[in-house]
This record gives sequence, C-alpha cells and structure tokens, in this order.
Amino acid sequence: MPWQSPISPGISWYEDTVPERPEYPALSGSVETDVAIVGGGFTGLQAAHNLALKGVRVTLVDACRFGDGASGRNGGQLGTGQRWSPEELEDSLGFARSKALFDLAEDAKKYLLAFASTHGIDIEYVPGQLNVSHKKGLEKDYRESIEIVASRYGYPHQSFMDRDETVARLGSTRYLFGIRDTGTGHIQPMKLLVGLARQAALAGASLHEKTRALKINHSNGRIVIETDRGNIRAERALIACNGYIGNLEPVTARHVMPIRSFIGATQVLSDFPDVLPGGEAVADSRFVVRYFRKSKDGRLLFGGREAYTADNPRDITDHIRRQIAEIYPSLANIDITHAWGGSVGITIPRQPFVREVMPGVTSIGGYSGHGVMLSNYCGKLYADLVTGNRSDLELFRDLNIPAFPGGTRFRSVLLFVALSWYALRDKF
Repeated sequence: MPWQSPISPGISWYEDTVPERPEYPALSGSVETDVAIVGGGFTGLQAAHNLALKGVRVTLVDACRFGDGASGRNGGQLGTGQRWSPEELEDSLGFARSKALFDLAEDAKKYLLAFASTHGIDIEYVPGQLNVSHKKGLEKDYRESIEIVASRYGYPHQSFMDRDETVARLGSTRYLFGIRDTGTGHIQPMKLLVGLARQAALAGASLHEKTRALKINHSNGRIVIETDRGNIRAERALIACNGYIGNLEPVTARHVMPIRSFIGATQVLSDFPDVLPGGEAVADSRFVVRYFRKSKDGRLLFGGREAYTADNPRDITDHIRRQIAEIYPSLANIDITHAWGGSVGITIPRQPFVREVMPGVTSIGGYSGHGVMLSNYCGKLYADLVTGNRSDLELFRDLNIPAFPGGTRFRSVLLFVALSWYALRDKF
C-alpha cells in the first residue's frame, strides 16, 4: 500500500512513481549532537548532508516521512531569481542587493542541478519555463523585465512571446503573451528528495522519520528539543519546517504562514500532442498562480490553490478538471489519475524568512513559490555558516519580513481573506 501522509492528503503521482522510498527509523531515546534539525525536506536534508560531510554531528527528525511536506509534493518548477522580479527588488533594496539576490538564485539553480548530476540522481530535469499573462495591461512590464534582466543582471535566456507564439507553445488560446525562459526548467521533486536523503545518510547524518518535535528550550547551556521519542541536546538547531510548523509554531509562525495548494495528474496525453509540445513548464500571471507542466511520461501536472479540499483529495478532481478545461477545453473530460494536496509556507512580502529566533536556533522557510531551488541552497548555506565558511545566507537574514497581523487567533483568518481578495482580482 502507498504511504498516506497524515499532513498531506492524497497519493501524489511523484510518490507513486518513485521506484524506492527508503524508510528511516524513528529516534530511540535521548541523544547528544552538534546540530539538531527539525524538518526532513530540502532545507533540512541539504543542511544535514553538508554538515555531515564536514564532520559535524547532526541529528535530523521529521514528524512524518521525508518529503511529506512541500519538498516532495510541489510543482517541480525551478523559476529564475526571487519571488519578486529583479526590478521590484531593485526599487525596494537598491541595485547592489537586488543583483546579489538574483545571483544567489542562479547559484541555487546551478547547485541543485550539479548535486543531482554528481550523485547520479535522475530528477527528470526538462529545460524551459513559460511565464504567461491573462491580462493585456502587463505587456509593457513583461517586455521591460526581459530587457532589465538581460542588460543589468546578465541573464540573456528570456525572450518575449507574442500571442501566436504563446498559443503555439502552450497549445491553448487562454493567454495573451508571455516570457520564455530557456535558462531554467522543471524536475520530479520526490526523486530529488529521496536521493538527497540517501546522500545525507551516507555522509553520516543521523536521520529519523516519524519523530515529532514537541518543544524547544535551553538547559545548562545547550539547546534541548523534546520529541515524542526522546530528547535531542545540541549546540545549534535549525527549524526547517516551512509550511508545517507543528508544535514549534510559537517560535517562528508569526512570520511564516501555511497556505493550502493542490496538484492533479491526468492520464497520459498521447491523444493531445498540441498540449505543451515543447515540454516547458508554465506559470501564469495570477496572484493565486496556476502552474502546469508535462511529466516525463506525458501526463499534465496541474496545480494551484483554488478549490482545495483538505479532508478528502478525491473531492477536488472535478474542480481541477474544470480549471484545466478553462485553459484546455479539449481536456474537459480528461481522466485525473492522482490528486493530492499540502501546505507551503509564505511570508507577507513573499520572500524567505531566515532568522535566529532563539539563541543558537535558526528558522528558515517561507520560500513562496521558488522553494525547489532556494530551499536546497539555503540548507547548504546554513551548513556553510555553521562550519565557519562564507555564507550568502546573510542576504536573506537582512530582509525585512514582518509578522502576520492578527496574533495567533486571527492571522489565519486574515490570510484567508487576503488570498480570497487577490483571487477575486485575478478574475478581472
């Protein structure tokens, strides 16, 4: 029987097609370590891998199985730059910092692909991403952005797609124009996650699934993480939970909030050759983004946030199919073989939250749509910081990430209202 995650409903196509997903034992009793990590996604596992390679004793725990959160169940698109466009960051932070953050994101992309290649992990990388617009008024911004990233940021891989090219590359008349980016692409994220966990274990990291962290505090100069399987005493700790803060929520959730999203996988589209004939991934201009791509075997993987049902993911197949049909009317009756959901972490400015939240305790999360590459790289940068090497993690630590308003009682309600408002704006 496939594993049914208690935090992410539905059996994902990613999980169903991974040949082997090794299990790691739960923590058994209390341990002493140098660095304790809570969260078995890309950030936590990359940190564990790189720390262990440097001879640091590291113990990582996850309440469920590795990849049950956003790392194993996302859209698989790498993107380019940060969640904000370079020109938006430049207006806010100035050119020097905006350029540094753009370069960091490019380094993150290269690191991910090199890591998979070095360790022989078949992540099913396919190059190409299309960012398409459903609003005519965005054309000037799209054209200017291409020029800016080429001339000021040294990124020549984007080109403007007019209406005809957009229709041809998507196989859909839904969008008006777009940007084609040949310097990025998409992957099968669960394959990367499984391979990463295996490499972290081989490097000597102590990895434990199904071990829930309950509380974190200080005692006798050490950080103590209480779990349901024993305590972990460490010099440092990393909270890498992103959308799943759990019982450690008071430490970091004032700044990172989970939002629900879904993905559906269709039957193989062998009878629909016009759908994404070039194999590129797609993200649209809606604030509540719709994103889709083809899998290696020719399925349409379609994701977004609307119509998510937390209790039973089978309930969302009709909703997914209707949204697909808005873009591809010919797929109105397509069979959806898998439908799954989960939570991802966002911040108010849609930039990563990197902060020392307690003495010796760092929290990293809130990647807001660019997490596939940034989460991996932030784990590596955290390990660099701990081992005394130069680390660009400071670029994120200096960002102003305000807390969500409303306190513990009302912040979720206010976030829902805000997202609903933006979803309404997307329709006009």
